Amino acid sequence: MSKFNYKKVIPRYRCIAIAMTFIAVTVVGRTLYIMTAKHDYWMQVADRVKKDSVKVKPARGNILSCKGQFLASSLPEFKVYMDFKALKDANNDSLWDAKIDSIAEGLHHIFPEKSSAAFKNHLAEGRTKLSRHWAIWPKRIDYNTFTEIKVLPIFNLSPYKSGFHYEEYNARKRSYGSLAGRTIGAMYGAKDTARFGLELSYDSILRGKNGIVHRRKVRNKFLNITDTPPVDGADIITTIDVDIQDLAERAVVDELREINGNVGVAIVMEVATGDIKAIVNMEKCFDNEYREIHNHAVSDLLEPGSVFKTASILVALDDGVVDTTAKVETAAGVWPMYGREMKDWNWRKGGYGLLTLPQTLWYSSNVGVSRIIDDHYRNNPEKFVKSILRTGIGDDLGIPLVGATPARIRMPHKNSHGQYDNWSRTDLPWMSIGYVTQIPPISTLTFYNAIANNGKMMRPRFVQRVVKDGKTVMEFPPEVIRPAIAKPTSIKKIQTILEQVVSVGLGKKAGSESFKVSGKTGTAQMSKGSAGYKAGGTNYLLSFAGYFPSDAPEYSCIVCIQKSGLPASGGGMSGVVFHNIAEGIMAQRLKVNIEDAKDASSILIPDVLNGNLTAAYNVLNTLGIKTNTNWSGSYLNGNPIWGKAQNKNNKTIALIKEPSYSKKVIPDVLGMGARDAVYAIESRGVKTIIDGRGKVVKQSLPAGHYIKKNEKCYLILK
Repeated sequence: MSKFNYKKVIPRYRCIAIAMTFIAVTVVGRTLYIMTAKHDYWMQVADRVKKDSVKVKPARGNILSCKGQFLASSLPEFKVYMDFKALKDANNDSLWDAKIDSIAEGLHHIFPEKSSAAFKNHLAEGRTKLSRHWAIWPKRIDYNTFTEIKVLPIFNLSPYKSGFHYEEYNARKRSYGSLAGRTIGAMYGAKDTARFGLELSYDSILRGKNGIVHRRKVRNKFLNITDTPPVDGADIITTIDVDIQDLAERAVVDELREINGNVGVAIVMEVATGDIKAIVNMEKCFDNEYREIHNHAVSDLLEPGSVFKTASILVALDDGVVDTTAKVETAAGVWPMYGREMKDWNWRKGGYGLLTLPQTLWYSSNVGVSRIIDDHYRNNPEKFVKSILRTGIGDDLGIPLVGATPARIRMPHKNSHGQYDNWSRTDLPWMSIGYVTQIPPISTLTFYNAIANNGKMMRPRFVQRVVKDGKTVMEFPPEVIRPAIAKPTSIKKIQTILEQVVSVGLGKKAGSESFKVSGKTGTAQMSKGSAGYKAGGTNYLLSFAGYFPSDAPEYSCIVCIQKSGLPASGGGMSGVVFHNIAEGIMAQRLKVNIEDAKDASSILIPDVLNGNLTAAYNVLNTLGIKTNTNWSGSYLNGNPIWGKAQNKNNKTIALIKEPSYSKKVIPDVLGMGARDAVYAIESRGVKTIIDGRGKVVKQSLPAGHYIKKNEKCYLILK
């Protein structure tokens, strides 16, 4: 007979089954309720405990000078917030009420422009709204300010207990302020995007790559879990030399203030490499201060004026149509040309008369240069323009700066009837002296740099290499644009003429007594667009382009100044800036041998005062001067050894140790310097009062005097 009792067991199973069914129905019902009626609520909760695919910004790379100095670097900035909902959930409302006055007072101390009462009201408003992201301060703050806020009451708790949280940004800072500002560039702070300059041109290298994290709440704590780590940006090493840049900026601004100029441009280029060592773009602002607003050096398309004459004469020499022995008649400084008058700058003084070809550049004769070019190219202006383009002055230099524009040099064009449709007979003579063309300063400088480099034209270089974690990952070596812009013989001839422009011509103010300078002055009237040259009041472009030292050129430089009204002189104004820049650069490089400073009257052995012999020994030993001592000891270890010094035949110094005085008596400090004398006396508890400078010649308390309480010792120094 079965021992299984159906009557007792089956009812129990039924109860369990009914109970489980009821639980299952309840769970399903609750699930449906959460999925429908409570859907929005729980989605909000989910947003608070997790975030997917959150971008993490990398650290932006630095921009450095050629010597490794920081020109632009990233520093952290913060915006701080309060999550009042988290504060309430942590049951810290009562703590907030107790500390709000301290918090408001602390914030007022950090931000004095806002009162503690205003802070208290502002925070109370955020708490009333239970804001989860209430800005404590509306602007970004630096790291030091951020650390001050973090130690305030409540804010010093964990984010889950206090609700205090923050957003971190990479703020771009320029270590040297506005120095080379238009070239280095800047960032839109709020958008964290580059605006202009090298910051924009090399943005993809500097920026790096974003990382991705997701946020999860684990054991009541929020954790950021990295999916893809960010890749920090690389650093770029520029060609800018901070010392030369600072020198050039000061030279330009000083001259602009002196002559009340409107715009000042200066570029310094290294001859052999094309490296841009300095680039200045100063412009007068509404408050009469000069700042960098536009990058005029690479974007200004202006008629260059007389600095273009060098290209015209080089072309004529290279094409073989003239030689340096050629002569040209300039008469009284006025020459009729196709219904217009070509005038020299000194036409009112009677002009220059008959000039040799070099002299047309020495004295910047418009008549001389234009007659030479017109006589040999009037029937074939295309040949002249093609020869000009052969020099590279019209090349697109590929400048890595937004706004950079290549030169515009018009090529004569004939229509189907064989007539010029974009060219008049006056265009050739006026183009030869720097009009009818638009050339940015950097293109003119690149041309002059090629002359200094014996005809080899280098592309202007702004960045040398890209560095990541101390290793070079990309290099930008010097690049040759044109191996030769003219025949070597033509280059040598024009080099000689440019040196003479400074030594005997109108460029004397750009020269130096210490080294030779070569270059060309330029003064041009600036056209006012469609209004032409006679729109009321004349603006001038004053230039000097050249290189130094002439014998072995190391640097080329161009200075361009825009000003209104007379006086206006390329050599007398831009040439002065060029002179100051050149002499400053060469002075920085100057290394003087100490042997050159010695003569028969030189004092080779210094005068050594009595006093601390260990200190004197250390100095003399460092200078390589022999010493005779009657003691032994170390300057770095042990107590000072006191005594006197004797000069023996200007060859050696005898350092003689003397018996030390008791701590109860005044020592002999005659012949000592103020430092040793004061130490020797005040170490014995006596106050010293000194008068004069040099060495001690008199002491009010004599040596051996027994010290009394509160005594003073007067020392006379001469």
